[in-house]
Amino acid sequence: MVIGPIRANALKLLGILCVSLTVLIALIAFVPTYGSVAVSKDAAEASYSYDKIKSASDAANFLRQFGWEIDDEPTEVKTVMVPAEFDKVFSAYNEIQKAQGLNLTRYRGKEVTRFTFRVLNCKDTDLPVYANVLVYKKRVVGGDVYSSEFVKGFEG
Repeated sequence: MVIGPIRANALKLLGILCVSLTVLIALIAFVPTYGSVAVSKDAAEASYSYDKIKSASDAANFLRQFGWEIDDEPTEVKTVMVPAEFDKVFSAYNEIQKAQGLNLTRYRGKEVTRFTFRVLNCKDTDLPVYANVLVYKKRVVGGDVYSSEFVKGFEG
């Protein structure tokens, strides 16, 4: 077997292959996926679907996954903009989102569709209760259940 000197072109090719492979591995490891999100509920694992929200009916069914009984028709459907800069109030709201596995930071300055529904089975208060579902490109990116007394995540 004859072993000869390795040409500079072969070394460049090998270097490019190594860098490409490293970038590919980093992308696979660090780029998030946008499928269903598993959320721990009590001691059992529950899986909720956060994608394929194309209509108010889909948003209503999304809320029903969490056990909420709601009116079939939303009280409001509105396009709203996530603030480019979060003030104290919106930062606190985003903490609610983070607690339920969501984060509005990546949607700063973007328009989202807000579906608002009347909640019929909330035991926390006798006052009217509503639920918001924030959707960006057919995916739930945030939301809450609220009354004049509280604001909380989907699981309550």
